[in-house]
Order: sequence, then structure tokens, then C-alpha cells
Amino acid sequence: MQTTAAISPPIKVPFTEKKYLPTLVFVSSLFMLWAIAITMGDVLNKHFQNVLNVSKAQSGLVQFSIFGAYAVMGIPAGLFMKRFGYKRGVQLGLGLYALGAFLFVPAANASSFGFFRGALFVLACGLATLEAVAHPFMAALGDQRTSDQRLNFAQAFNGLGAVVGPLLGSYFILSGENAHVAGDLTSVKTLYLFIGGVILAIAVAFSFVKVPALQDAHAADTHADTEAGFYAGTADAAPAPKGLLQHAHFRWAWLAQFLNVAAQGGTWAFFINYGVEKMHFTDEVAAGYFSLFMVLMMSGRFVGTFLMRYVSPNKLLAAFALANVLMCLVVAQSWGWPSFIALLLINFFFSIMFPTIFSLGIKNLGPQTQQASSILVMAVAGGALFPYLMGKIANHDIAAAYYLPIICYAFIALFGARLYRVAGR
Repeated sequence: MQTTAAISPPIKVPFTEKKYLPTLVFVSSLFMLWAIAITMGDVLNKHFQNVLNVSKAQSGLVQFSIFGAYAVMGIPAGLFMKRFGYKRGVQLGLGLYALGAFLFVPAANASSFGFFRGALFVLACGLATLEAVAHPFMAALGDQRTSDQRLNFAQAFNGLGAVVGPLLGSYFILSGENAHVAGDLTSVKTLYLFIGGVILAIAVAFSFVKVPALQDAHAADTHADTEAGFYAGTADAAPAPKGLLQHAHFRWAWLAQFLNVAAQGGTWAFFINYGVEKMHFTDEVAAGYFSLFMVLMMSGRFVGTFLMRYVSPNKLLAAFALANVLMCLVVAQSWGWPSFIALLLINFFFSIMFPTIFSLGIKNLGPQTQQASSILVMAVAGGALFPYLMGKIANHDIAAAYYLPIICYAFIALFGARLYRVAGR
């Protein structure tokens, strides 16, 4: 009698485990905290022009101070995390964040733009440390096959912070009666003193959180391969240890992340200009649409997290990148509302790129994961360079500047389609 072997149903991999939930909630909140600080930089940029009488070019050094800290702090943060672990890494990041916020008080008292830049640099060193730690930390809170989902879930709260930051800054800094009074920095001092106190309290609270034993979510394992042949490891996936830069998928991920943040920085920097020059909005109306722009990024991350239950992350990344190539082409045509809607949608499709590239880049790196994470964080420096290049084109035509990010999104699509693959898989 002929028998048929039973086919085992596919194993459903949980998003995380119950024991990790308290830690997951806390780490997710970190993504929101550093987004608030980064997006408030644009508010400070304008405020310093108003009250310290610095030029637009000088105020641009605010962003340079922030992104420069990422370039400087990435590797030290990774070394610290490797030596002392995720929890201590988070506490270091929060401590520097709080210290930088408190330094705004003497900077305001001195009415010194240079002092403010120093305070921002210290604060951003804390942000860079949090980013270097939080991404692999979140990935480690469960099975490697769902690490992409967890990172995109956490990045949704980063999107929330990107909405909250400008709203806080606009309300407490730009809307006050002294917002345009030369030398008056009272609102800045008060707000950042409050922020520093909150961040310090969170750091103290986290010291009482018991973090369960973690396993490296990106080490090679023995799970069966998925349809993409990607999520899981095999017993002979890494027959011999390699240097970090010998992993081609990591090198390509770094370049993809650099171009990703570069395109983001340029797109965000000239969004309001596009609304004013091409749609003839007032500054206030264009800024209102910028808030909607950020909401679309946040919603895109929730949608992306859901879609990754059915579509492999690399394929979704490639699809979203190609969508942004199309959006940029439409934006560059200056077709009125169709082009402006395409500009809004860029942020929706951009949403999953940072966390997905990050997760793909640190797959199967084992004990090198923490070092790789810190180096990937340094790729954020792309956001300090690309806006200048787009600005050179925008001086002549703001719409034509959006041809430039096409180069970035085309490479990201290639990374998601082919270059993400781990060697030997």
C-alpha cells in the first residue's frame, strides 16, 4: 500500500517572546526619543537666525554638529556596547543626551552660538550611541526571522517622534512672544532643561529593568530556509570567521544606508521650499504639510511591518525604492498637485528603508553584529552632505533638484534585489 509522508505545516515564528515584552516596549520608546531631538534641530536652526542673528549658512552648522556627532561616535559606541552590553550602552546614550540638553542652559546664558553647537554635539553623541545600541538590541529580542518586523515596528515610533519634535519646538520656541527678540533664549533654556530632566529620569528607570538573557539574533543558526532563502542559517553557513569588511552584504548595506539618509536629508531640507515655490503656499501652510509628510512616514512603517508578514523584507525594500524613483520623476516635472502628492508619498515609501537596510546589513554577523551596528550608524553622515548638492540645483529650480535622489533609490533597489545576499547562502 502506497503511503504519503505527512507534510509539516510551516512554523509560525512569533514577533517576540513574552519575557522580552517589557524590554521591547522600553527600547521602542528610544526610537521616538532620538527622533524628537533630531527634528527639533530644524526649529533651532530658524530660532538661532531670529535671536542670535546668524546667517542661514551659519545656522546650517546646527545640522553639521548633529550629523558630525554620528560620524565621530559610531565606533566608540560600538566598542562600549561590545564591552559592557546593550543595557549599559543605552544608559550611556541617555546620559549623554541629558548632559547635552543641560548644557543648553549655560549656552543660553552666554548667548553663544558656538556653545550651543557644542551642546548639540554632546547631545547628538548620545543619540548616535542610542541608535548604535537600539537597533541590534531590538533585533535580539526574539527570533532572527522576525527581526526585520521588530525593527520596522520600533521605527514607527521613530516616525512618531519625527512628528512630535517639530510640533514641540514650534509651540514652545517659535510661537512665544519673545521668539523673534534678539538675544532672548529663555524658551530654549526652559524646554531643554525639561528635556534633560525627563531623559535623565528615563535612564534611572531603565537601571531597574531586568533584561532577560539575549541571544544574537543575527548569528548563523539551524533554522530551515524560507522562500527567500535568507532569514535562516545553515550549519555550514560560516565555515570560517571573516573580517567584518569581508562580508560583501555588509559593505553594500553601508553604502545603501549612506545614500538612503542622503536622499532623506535632501528631500526633507527642501520640502517647504517646494511647497512655497511650486505650490505657492505660505511658509505656515507648507510647514503644516510637512507634519503630514512625517505622519505618512510613520504610517508607512506600520504598513511595512504588516506587509513583511507576507513579503520578504528585501523584496519590499526593492519595491519601495523603485516606487520612490517614480515619485521623484513626478516631483521633478512640476505638475502641480500630482507632483506635490508624489512628494508627500516619497516619505511613505522611504519609511521602511532605514530599519530594513540596517537589519539586512547585520544578518549573520554573529559576534561582529555590535561593531557592524556602530559602523552602520556612521552612515547617517550622508545626511550632512547631500542637501548641499541638492541645494546647488535648487538655486536654479527646486523641482529639478529631485532628480538627484533617483541615484540613491536606484541603488537601494539594487541592494534589495541582489546585493543584500549573505555570501554562501
